[in-house]
Amino acid sequence: MDCGLFLALTPADFSAAAGYFSISSIDKGEAIFSEGDAGTFMCIIHSGTVSVQKRNGEGKPVETATLRSGRAFGEMAVLDGERRSASCVAASACTLLNLGKDSLDKMLNEAPKVAAKIIRAIAIAMSKRLRMMDGQVLAQQE
Repeated sequence: MDCGLFLALTPADFSAAAGYFSISSIDKGEAIFSEGDAGTFMCIIHSGTVSVQKRNGEGKPVETATLRSGRAFGEMAVLDGERRSASCVAASACTLLNLGKDSLDKMLNEAPKVAAKIIRAIAIAMSKRLRMMDGQVLAQQE
């Protein structure tokens, strides 16, 4: 599985982290979470594709991204405790690795070095996305 979050993890780190994740199977068309929900978990796509959607001014969902295998999502809410900024729907049948906020907190206490590597990888991924968005905003202003 190609997952940028785990590139920094050694096999021992991976083994230590694995017990904190749960696995779920989601059917095509099923909502994983909705915009405005409390953010209690993040996901990594093991297989399948996920549609990220935001409501427009009329309240209709508009797809903003399609995420593929290896991509993490839902991590902002797990880190900051805010409500979901978008909805995520299975665009195909998916297998997801889920990390709950409680499990992440537990990992921070029990395996802090591994948790720190995962949180750092999440921060880098979020930073890259923010830089891309900044570039898109700049391009639109020109």
